[in-house]
Amino acid sequence: MKALKNPALALICLAILGFGLDFGVNAYIKLILLFATVNCLLSMSLNLVNGYTGQFSLGHAGFMAIGAYFSAYASTKWGFLPESMQLVQSFIFVIGAGLAAAVAGFLVGLPSLRLKGDYLAIVTLGFGEIIRVALLNMDFVGGPRGLSGIPSFGTFPFAFMFASVWLVICFFTIWRVMHSSHGRGFLSVREDEIAAEAMGINTTRMKVKAFVLSSFFAGVAGALFAHFTNFINPSSFTFLQSVNAVIMVVLGGMGSMTGSIVAAVIITVLPEALRPLQELTGVDLRMVIYSLALILMMILRPKGLFGDLEISDVWRKYVRRSA
Repeated sequence: MKALKNPALALICLAILGFGLDFGVNAYIKLILLFATVNCLLSMSLNLVNGYTGQFSLGHAGFMAIGAYFSAYASTKWGFLPESMQLVQSFIFVIGAGLAAAVAGFLVGLPSLRLKGDYLAIVTLGFGEIIRVALLNMDFVGGPRGLSGIPSFGTFPFAFMFASVWLVICFFTIWRVMHSSHGRGFLSVREDEIAAEAMGINTTRMKVKAFVLSSFFAGVAGALFAHFTNFINPSSFTFLQSVNAVIMVVLGGMGSMTGSIVAAVIITVLPEALRPLQELTGVDLRMVIYSLALILMMILRPKGLFGDLEISDVWRKYVRRSA
């Protein structure tokens, strides 16, 4: 439980895990683990808007695409440091990717977050599709062919460590924000927007702040995805990617950071864990079983795996019950 309150300890634990997994784990499983870190970032960032602030965004794939293309293009065209300092350069470009997505989040959020519910969902969905179609028609970023030759972060331990740094930054940034006056403002918007306005809270400003911070980390997730795959094209950021992010948030629990992480790992690993079933039966039943598992989970746990609790809250409840 101490790791949840200490960024350095959390980072050390993840570093040990990364170097430990480098032995006896094949390249395919390593790639799945790297994709899991991307999905963890994506789900935590969306949880800030959909979970803590109570809005309904369906355009997170658009912000992810902006971050991915910014970092990929910058890495292939604007390299300014020697190869020995590739990780430093990558960190700078990933920050730039997050900032580019945050600017887009501000420009989209300022007018659209005056809307509520289904209307906001439609606007954000439209934004995600606009970004995808725009990328299809931009020749300087490859158009439908996409961008290839994107530099990686090196060997698996370094790539996992790099992603872990961003996971820790994301987790503790959102954790700090939610335990500040801004976090209380976000929660007040979620619980009763009219009452929050009556108390003098600028609800639109609160929603835009949450949207911008969420967009930043979605852009970072996109940048990591680009460097892990070494190739991206617009089809990597379809509406289904946004839906996947929403599923992770709902499955983990609206307003639970650790729930988002656990759900992201499940959503990433489960389809691949079911792959041997296809080889055994000759029929691709993976998505059927995957969908049934999600439906069953939501019937048994309608508020998600963790609800609005963190793992530390669950642990305290367990200890009190055992005492």
